[in-house]
Amino acid sequence: MAAMSGKGLVTASGEAGYDPMRQFIELAGDVRDPYPMFAGIRAETPVLHVELGGGAGRYRHDEKAPRITSLFTVTSHELAQQVLTDHKRFSSAATAMTVGPVIGHSILEMDPPEHQRHRALVARAFRTRVLDQWSDAIIGATVRELIDDFAGDGHADLIPQLTFPFPVRVIARILGLPEADWPRFLRLSTQLIAVMRNYDGAVAASRELRGYFGEVIADRRRHPRDDLVSQLIAAEVDGRRLSDDEIYPFLLLLLPAGAETTYRSSSNLLFGLLSDPGQLNMVRADRGLVPQAIEEALRWETPVLTVARLATEDVELGGVPIPAGSFVAVSLGSANRDPARYADPDSFDVVRENGQATSFGNGIHKCLGMHLARMEMRVLLNAVLDRLPGLRLDPDAEDVHVHGLVFRSPPNLPVRFDPGG
Repeated sequence: MAAMSGKGLVTASGEAGYDPMRQFIELAGDVRDPYPMFAGIRAETPVLHVELGGGAGRYRHDEKAPRITSLFTVTSHELAQQVLTDHKRFSSAATAMTVGPVIGHSILEMDPPEHQRHRALVARAFRTRVLDQWSDAIIGATVRELIDDFAGDGHADLIPQLTFPFPVRVIARILGLPEADWPRFLRLSTQLIAVMRNYDGAVAASRELRGYFGEVIADRRRHPRDDLVSQLIAAEVDGRRLSDDEIYPFLLLLLPAGAETTYRSSSNLLFGLLSDPGQLNMVRADRGLVPQAIEEALRWETPVLTVARLATEDVELGGVPIPAGSFVAVSLGSANRDPARYADPDSFDVVRENGQATSFGNGIHKCLGMHLARMEMRVLLNAVLDRLPGLRLDPDAEDVHVHGLVFRSPPNLPVRFDPGG
């Protein structure tokens, strides 16, 4: 990697004044509580046809970005499952209309049989044996070093000091990237996600990241290491391996897809527990509840509220005709709070029965990284409970809440605890 020091993403100079966390907060959309709106729409129609015209919302739509003028929003749990599990009538090619122009032809937009072949190759790098190797050496070590920085203070803001940097560092380490590269890597990934707001900036970020990863891949082909890039290069199914052009889009997805969702999921989990000290104490006393708390947090505050599909033929869904070629938005946030599926759906309840959510999608496109995300959330929560005794929301903090209409998470999470953990 030393050979990249002159032209790669090595230095953090030029990052001054750039606040990636602020960019993630703004990308979420400035909506505090969309759930009453979802409930109203769901009660009226499980499939809402929306004409967008020239674009709506708080943020200006970049004229060069892909434009979606009409969509059908699916709000019920039952119909969301139908769309997510029916890849023949609802294609994932819709992703090509959104992040496709900057990510490239990725697994997100592939349909069978291409999807199965590609997923089988990539999945080799996420098998249980590999995840177990990462659990303490990378994930645990990252949490420990972050908590070390504030454990003696007795107070912290868990978003900028823990949940936000945590998955970024994990993914950078899994990829084997040098620490000096991380700030610019994060900035470029944030710009990549903002393709609908700043198309030119996203294209430039994609070009720079692709050039950077080209050097990384070339280095790993010459000198394999024990990292994810080397594993992707070596992955083989039926004598076939991934080409560089197939590896690029997957690497470009990792930080936006992995860090974005994990940071928000972990933040929502901590917010839910801190907002209900009784449940926090239950989980602290019985760590067997940690997996249930994670699943409930994913249901209660879904980190990514919507996934997209494209109707491949004329179809009727929930009594609503959907023409072939239509953009179909599955509202995971609405489906996860559907009272037809969950009792008292607006409540956060770590002992909820049948609480498994659709936050990672379903069907052939169920999130490939979901086991890694759950492991990260589990390791982080256990470390917080072990090392921050007396953890509680800062009583002097005002208006701590979750917000967002595209993504959901709290902008900050100020806490107090007994120092010295």
